[in-house]
Amino acid sequence: MNASCSVAASFVLTDVSKMMRLQLLKQSLNFLGVKRISLLSHVYQSTQRVEYKPIKKVMVANRGEIAIRVFRACTELGIRTVAVYSEQDTGQMHRQKADEAYLIGKGLPPVGAYLHIPDIIKVAKENDVDAIHPGYGFLSERSDFAQACTDAGVRFIGPSPEVVRKMGDKVEARGIAINAGVPVVPGTDSPISCLQDAQEFSNTYGFPIIFKAAYGGGGRGMRVVRSYEELEENYQRAYSEALAAFGNGALFVEKFIEKPRHIEVQILGDKFGNVIHLYERDCSIQRRHQKVVEIAPAAQLDPHLRDRLTADSVKLAKQVGYENAGTVEFLVDKHGKHYFIEVNSRLQVEHTVTEEITDVDLVHAQIHVAEGKSLPDLGLKQENIRINGCAIQCRVTTEDPARGFQPDTGRIEVFRSGEGMGIRLDSASAFQGAIISPHYDSLLVKVIAHGKDHQTAATKMNRALAEFRIRGVKTNIPFLQNVLSNDQFLHGTVDTQFIDENPDLFNLKPVQNRAQKLLHYLGHVMVNGPTTPIPVKAKASSIDPVIPQVPLGEPPIGFREVLLREGPEGFSRAIRRHKGLLLMDTTFRDAHQSLLATRVRTHDLKQIAPFVAHNFNNLFSLENWGGATFDVAMRFLYECPWRRLQEMRALIPNVPFQMLLRGANAVGYTNYPDNAVFKFCEVAKENGMDIFRVFDSLNYLPNMILGMEAAGQAGGVVEAAISYTGDVSDSTRTKYSLDYYVKLAEELVKAGTHILCIKDMAGLLKPNACTLLIGALRDRFPEIPIHVHTHDTAGAGVASMLACAQAGADIVDVAVDSMSGMTSQPSMGAIVACTKGTDKDTGIALEQVFDYSEYWEVTRGLYAAFDCTATMKSGNADVYENEIPGGQYTNLHFQAHSMGLGNKFKEVKKAYAEANKLLGDLIKVTPSSKIVGDLAQFMVQNSLTRQEVEEKADELSFPLSVVEYLQGYIGIPHGGFPEPLRSKVLKDLSRIEGRPGASLPAMDFKALEQQLKKKHEDITPEDVMSAAMYPKVFDEFKEFNSQFGPVECLNTRLFLEGPKIAEEFEVELERGKTLHIKALALGDLNKAGQREVFFELNGQLRSVLVKDTVAIKEMHFHPKALKDVKGQIGAPMPGKVIAIKVKEGASIEKGQPLCVLSAMKMETVVNSPMSGTIKKIYVKTDMSLEGDDLILEIE
Repeated sequence: MNASCSVAASFVLTDVSKMMRLQLLKQSLNFLGVKRISLLSHVYQSTQRVEYKPIKKVMVANRGEIAIRVFRACTELGIRTVAVYSEQDTGQMHRQKADEAYLIGKGLPPVGAYLHIPDIIKVAKENDVDAIHPGYGFLSERSDFAQACTDAGVRFIGPSPEVVRKMGDKVEARGIAINAGVPVVPGTDSPISCLQDAQEFSNTYGFPIIFKAAYGGGGRGMRVVRSYEELEENYQRAYSEALAAFGNGALFVEKFIEKPRHIEVQILGDKFGNVIHLYERDCSIQRRHQKVVEIAPAAQLDPHLRDRLTADSVKLAKQVGYENAGTVEFLVDKHGKHYFIEVNSRLQVEHTVTEEITDVDLVHAQIHVAEGKSLPDLGLKQENIRINGCAIQCRVTTEDPARGFQPDTGRIEVFRSGEGMGIRLDSASAFQGAIISPHYDSLLVKVIAHGKDHQTAATKMNRALAEFRIRGVKTNIPFLQNVLSNDQFLHGTVDTQFIDENPDLFNLKPVQNRAQKLLHYLGHVMVNGPTTPIPVKAKASSIDPVIPQVPLGEPPIGFREVLLREGPEGFSRAIRRHKGLLLMDTTFRDAHQSLLATRVRTHDLKQIAPFVAHNFNNLFSLENWGGATFDVAMRFLYECPWRRLQEMRALIPNVPFQMLLRGANAVGYTNYPDNAVFKFCEVAKENGMDIFRVFDSLNYLPNMILGMEAAGQAGGVVEAAISYTGDVSDSTRTKYSLDYYVKLAEELVKAGTHILCIKDMAGLLKPNACTLLIGALRDRFPEIPIHVHTHDTAGAGVASMLACAQAGADIVDVAVDSMSGMTSQPSMGAIVACTKGTDKDTGIALEQVFDYSEYWEVTRGLYAAFDCTATMKSGNADVYENEIPGGQYTNLHFQAHSMGLGNKFKEVKKAYAEANKLLGDLIKVTPSSKIVGDLAQFMVQNSLTRQEVEEKADELSFPLSVVEYLQGYIGIPHGGFPEPLRSKVLKDLSRIEGRPGASLPAMDFKALEQQLKKKHEDITPEDVMSAAMYPKVFDEFKEFNSQFGPVECLNTRLFLEGPKIAEEFEVELERGKTLHIKALALGDLNKAGQREVFFELNGQLRSVLVKDTVAIKEMHFHPKALKDVKGQIGAPMPGKVIAIKVKEGASIEKGQPLCVLSAMKMETVVNSPMSGTIKKIYVKTDMSLEGDDLILEIE
C-alpha cells in the first residue's frame, strides 16, 4: 500500500470510529429515554383505574373483506355496525353487510375518500358510533387518526395514539427495538429527506438496499435497489407509492438481507399491561414484497428460534405499553439469526391463520380489550395458548401471473367458490356481477385451509382452489396451485426468493372457461350477427337433420386394412386387381367446397361419420381434408383442421382418407421451403391421412415431384394428379394434346407415383375425350391404378365417368346425390345404379345411398346463406368455353352478385375465357385459376377488352396475383409465359427462374414453436404446421378461440345465427359434460357501447356484456394498440397515467421508460420494447386507461 492510500484509509477508519461512537452515545440516550417512558408507562398502567365500557355501535373505517370480517364479529357480539364507502364503492358488498352505511369523501379520489379523517369522524359523531375499527391499510397505522378518534370521544379499536405513532414510525420503532436488545437490520435512524441521503447510505453499506415507507406497510413504497443506476428511479417510485397509499411519502433505507424467511409473531395486549403472543406466521412467499401465501405455524422452525422470536415480540410490546392486536415482523437469515424489521400496530390480512390454529377470535379480543376487559378476563393466558395443526392462507387476487401479476379489472361474470371441511373464506367483492375497479387492492377472496399438518392443509387448499370458477377477470389461482404443488413448499422451507427462484411456478395451466366463452360468442352473434362472412341473406333451415341408425360394434373392415397391412405398393396392387368400379366420396370436402363455399363444419361431418364407416366400407377412399378446407376451417369456421382430421379418423377407422396437396404449395397459396412441405406431409400422415393427391396448378413437374417425394417419405400413398384442361377429342386444340398428357404421365410414373389421377377441375372431360385419354393411359400403364376426378357443371359428369370406367379407370369421384351435380361431382346414386349388375358394379347398396343423401339434403338447408343455388339455379354447358373450375365457378357467381355484377355474370365468364387466353391458356386450378379470375374481374370492372389489355399492359395496374404469376412465383406454365405481355407488365421487376421454392431457406420449426408459445396457450406440433402454412390466419384463429372458446361444439344454426330469445338448447363440450342453455333477454345499449345479454346456464342466471359493433362506430372511444403493428404501445393493464417520461419527436432506446401507470395502488413503469422515435402520444397525465389502450406510437 502506498502512502496516499494509507492516509486515505486512516481518515476513513477515523470517520467510521467517530460515527460509531456518536451512534452508541445516541442509542444510550435513546435507551434511557425509552426506559424512562417504559417505566412511567408501567407505573401509569398499574395505578390507573380501567373502566369497563361496553361498545354498542362500531364503525369500520375501511372497505372490502376486512370490513365484513369486523361486521361479522360485531354481529356475533350483539353490536350494531356502520359502514363508510366512497363514491366508487356504491356497489360494494361491505356497505350492504352493515346495519348502516354512509358516503364519505364526496368528490375525492377513490383512495382519498378512505383517508379523509374529518368525514369519517363526522359520520361517527352524527350516528352515535362508540368505537371505530380501522381494519388494515388506509388509516389503520395513522396516529393522527387514532388521536382524532380519541379527541372526538370515540374509541379507537387498536393501540393508543402514542403507540401507533411510535410503531408507525419505522425509525422510532427500530430505535426502541435496539434499546430493548432486539437485533435489527442496519438502516437509517430517521426517514431520509432526499435522494442524496440514500446515496450516502449505499456508499456506506453497499448494495443491495431497500426503501421502505415510513408510515405504512403491505409492500407499498417498498423497492429493492441492487445498483447505483437503479437508485434514482426506485427512490421516485417508492416515494410516489408511499404517498399515494399512506398520505406520506417518507422513506427509510435498510441493508437488504438476501434470501431471508419472513416470520411474524402475533401479539395481543390489554390496558392492564398484559401481553401474550399467539405464535408465529411464515409470510415468506411474496412478490413485490407483498404476501401471497401465509402459513401458521412456520414449517420446520427451530423451537429455540421460535422461543427467541416470541420472547422478543412480547418484550418489545411490553416496553411500549402495547394494547390490542399487533404483529412484530422479523427477517430470519440462513444462519438462523433474526432481525426485527417493524411492528404493524393493527390487524393483519393474515390474522386468519393464527385464529385457525389457536382458536382465538382476534377481532372479538380487539373489541373486548377496547371495552376495557383484560386478557385473563377473556381466558387468554399464555399457558393456555396452544398450536392446533396447521393453517394456510392464499390471497386470491385479480392479477395475471402470466403478465407479471398485472392487476386485472372488469366485471365478474361467474363466481363459484371452493368450500368444504377445513376451508374458510373471507371475501367481499367475490360474487357474480361484481365490478373490480383499478382503484383499490386486487384482493378478491382469502382462502384459509386448516389441517392436522402442513401437507394436509396444503391438500385441502389445493382442492378448494380447484373448485373455484371465476370468470370475467384473470386471477392468480393457477399460480397458487403451482405453489401448493411445489416440492420445496410441501417438504422444505421457503424464503422470500421462492417465487423468483422457481420459474416453473409460472408454467400455468390454462383456465378453460369454455361455458362462459361460448355464452360470449352466442351473445356476440345475437347482437352483431354471424362472425363468418355471409354471401347471401338467407336463414338457416329450422329443421334438424335426422342421423340414420348405426349398428353397435366396430365397423366392417375396408381398404384401409389392406393399406395398413401391405403398405402403399401393396395397396396399389390390390386396387388394380379389384373387380368392379371403385368410388371416392367427395362429400366431406370438394362437394361442399363447390356447392357451399367450403363452409361445412366438423359438427355436421361427425354426425354422419359413423354411418359412413358402417355402410360405405368398400369405398376406395373418402376425400375429407386439404385444399381450401384447411385454411377455411381456421379462417371462417374457427376450427382446427387437424382436430377435424383426428376426429374423423377416430370415427371412420376403416376407410382410407384422401387429401388434396398442392405440390410445393402444400395446402397454401404460396411457396414454402422444401422442409415445410415434407414436415406437413409427415404430420398429416401421423394424424391419420392415407392418400395424398398431389397436383400443381400449372402441371409444373418440379413442383409436383417435390410434393410426391414429401408424401412418399411420410409413408403415404402417392396419387399424382394431372390437371386437365382443353379437349383431347378436338384435334384443333393442340397445346394440351393427348400426347402432352401421356408424356406427363410417363414422368410421374417414373417419379414413383402409386396411383395416376386425372384431375378435371372444370368438368371439361366429355365422354369421347374420356375414352381417348383413359384408354391411352391404360394401354401405356397397365399396372398403375387410374383415378378420375371431374365436376358436373355441364351436366355430363355421370356419362363421362361411366365412359372412363369402360376405358379402364379403376376409381372415379362422386358425391352423395343431395350434394352432387352442378359445380360438384357426379351423383353417387346415379353411378351406383348405372353399374349395378354389370362388371363395374360398385358393391354399394342404393338404399344406403338414399339414407346418406337424406341426411345431407336436410343438413344442406343449414347452410342456405352459402348455397350456390341462392344465385345459381343450374349448371351450364358454357363451361366448355370458359373452362372455369367448379369451386371457382360458384365463388365467382357469389362475388359477381356481391359486387353488383350479378347481371353481368355472363360478361365475367366471357372475360374469364379472354383472360385465360391473355395469360397463355393456362391449366386452371388453385392458385392459377384465381389469377385468371382476378384478371377477368379486373377487365369487367374497368371495361377492358383483351386487345385493350395487350395494348395498355405497360400502363395498367394489374392485380398482384397476375404480376406475381408473370414473375414466376407459382412456376413455369406449359409453353412458357405470354410475350410481349410479360415484359410490358413486369418492366424492371425481378423474375424467378426454375422452381420457386428451391431458393427458400429451410424453416426453423423449433424457433417457430417458441414464438407461438409466447403468444398462445397449448401449442401442439399440428399448430406449428398451421402457423407455418398460414401465420396470420392461425394467429387470428387462436385469438378467436381464446375469446370465444370451442365454437365447434355448437350446432350449425347456433353457430351462424345464435339462439332466439327463450330458445333452450344443449351443448356437449365433451363426453359426459353437457351445458343446458336458455337465451333469456337482450339488454339496451349502455354508455360503453355494450348490450347485456342474459342466459340461463345449467339453471343459473348468467349474463355477458357485448360490444355493439354498429353502435360503437358512432361513439368515441380511446384507440386500442394493435398487436400486429410494431411500434404501437398499449397499456399492459387498466390504470391511471401518473407520469409521461417522453415527448413526441424524442429519440428513445429499447428498455427506456415511456410512462408510469398506477393501478390498485401499485405503480408500473411501461418500458419501450424497441429503439426509435416517438411518433405520437395518445395519453395525458391522470388519464384512466383500459387494458391495451394505445399509449403512444414509435417509429
